[in-house]
Amino acid sequence: MKNYKASGPAGFLGSLRSSGRGTALALLGGLLLSSVSVAAAPAPGPDLKKWREVSRVTGQKAYGGAAKVNVDAPQDVVRSVVLDYKNYAKFISRFEKSQVVGRKGDTTDVYLRVPILKGAANVWAVVRFGPITPVEGGWELVGHKVESEKEKTGNVKRLDAKWSVKKLDDSSTEVALELVIVPEISLPGGSGLVSPEVAYAAAKAVEGSRDEAEKRKPH
Repeated sequence: MKNYKASGPAGFLGSLRSSGRGTALALLGGLLLSSVSVAAAPAPGPDLKKWREVSRVTGQKAYGGAAKVNVDAPQDVVRSVVLDYKNYAKFISRFEKSQVVGRKGDTTDVYLRVPILKGAANVWAVVRFGPITPVEGGWELVGHKVESEKEKTGNVKRLDAKWSVKKLDDSSTEVALELVIVPEISLPGGSGLVSPEVAYAAAKAVEGSRDEAEKRKPH
């Protein structure tokens, strides 16, 4: 693997005690995705505006957050947006930089940088996204911070991301993103300081993906 270099204060976020990757994401997903989704986009007007609103959850104990949104675009268009790693920073306002730094088989390594604390610091990591996994009604895409003893791959101990995409009908889709950040050092306020920032980043990610997919859909 190539040596990854990035700016930003090292070790800003600290360790998530003993919570496992799958456990933390499952807890967030359970809280967020248990709500009932509307099956299809309504006609233009107040109902459509409400249908497109972002829902989010702050996972206080998991240093994480999650968000979901309905998209007035087909599932294949949404897929093209979620997999467009190199352009995340162009359509997700909360992502300051995104760059594909490596590919191997069906995995992709993506450098991501996100400003937090009103721009006072940057969170960055190289995240390895695996292949798309089919699930009932749609698919999932999971990424974890690259672990390496030879080079620095982030200023967080752990960064997990899970996209969940569900077909509502032939022209509308539900998109959710769960994020977990594991601190390296203790912060004043602990998860109460970090989790709202992570939930907000997840919300901006699904919102930006929604808007981009609706721009790309056939008209």
